Amino acid sequence: MKSSKSEIDLDHPNVEEYLAESHLDGSLGPDKKLLLRDLLDISPALNEAASAIVDDSFTRCFKSNPPEPWNWNLYLFPLWCLGLFVRYLILFPVRVVLLAVGWVIFLSLFIPVHFILKNQDKIRRQLERILVEFMCSVFVASWTGVVKYHGPRPSVRPRQVFVANHTSMIDFIILEQMTAFAVIMQKHPGWVGLLQNTILESLGCIWFNRTEAKDRIIVAEKIKQHIEGPDNNPLLIFPEGTCVNNQYTVMFKKGAFELGCTVCPIAIKYNKIFVDAFWNSKKQSFTMHLVRLMTSWAVVCDVWYLEPQMLQPGETPIEFAERVRDIIATRAGIKKVPWDGYLKYYRPSPKLTETKQQSFAEAMLRRLEER
Repeated sequence: MKSSKSEIDLDHPNVEEYLAESHLDGSLGPDKKLLLRDLLDISPALNEAASAIVDDSFTRCFKSNPPEPWNWNLYLFPLWCLGLFVRYLILFPVRVVLLAVGWVIFLSLFIPVHFILKNQDKIRRQLERILVEFMCSVFVASWTGVVKYHGPRPSVRPRQVFVANHTSMIDFIILEQMTAFAVIMQKHPGWVGLLQNTILESLGCIWFNRTEAKDRIIVAEKIKQHIEGPDNNPLLIFPEGTCVNNQYTVMFKKGAFELGCTVCPIAIKYNKIFVDAFWNSKKQSFTMHLVRLMTSWAVVCDVWYLEPQMLQPGETPIEFAERVRDIIATRAGIKKVPWDGYLKYYRPSPKLTETKQQSFAEAMLRRLEER
């Protein structure tokens, strides 16, 4: 992606704007010259800049890591071409047909159940749960999903929430094929939004818009009402609030940990041997993400249902969230980073940028005055 000139200018501030004019007009004295090493010899600022360049742990959380190329010689290249032919011209059409047949079966049963049994809530909910689990199983089969589940299967109980690390929207599909969760999810446009408003709405799912501040209050109230219902589907929350590349885990939002209920951690770890399951929603639509999965050999992952956790005496919701994040990160073998995932969607404010620029200029002035 190419950056515009204005974006480049923002990333490369003009330091002269933050230096007093007296320091730029030769007033350092006739015997003193403004050397390049004087400008650069500012240890704290350089250390901070070098750390951001060399070890930018925030940016690395949202980068795909393509596999190393292996078709680098004459006898491996024909095998790679054969694999390409099989994946795109044999497996992909078969998987598309499988997905289409699954949708036909699902819709031919779901629509009558949803409308004919409208006044019989208990039976309707049970049948809709089974049908949604079936459709999610079809999706997993369309990727040749190899999923291994560890631990006891989640049960329907009041006053409990399930929290999991988040790599892609397929996390929900993989978990849903075993248990019909009600999920808290960002509102999406297109065909995904249509599914949210129709099929997934029947599970008691809760949608929000990340750009609407008032949605947080509404969602918090809906969560409290949902966990109190004994017949409601188990509530699934992705507390990172965004998709991370399954090598790192960003900070958990505290909303799920201040409800005063049991928190059940779920750890999801994808094996990248065939495909990287990370969905970078800023660069790729979910449709193209599914196509990439369907043209791979298989999606391989492990899911661990971990021991339920409760808020301990004297523990704050933030500390509780960090403790649960530790448990998930340790089990999934992913690294913790101290970042808020929402920074992925919002550029730092100009005020924050100007403060950094001002501190850099002041450090430069102090260094020049010492010489």
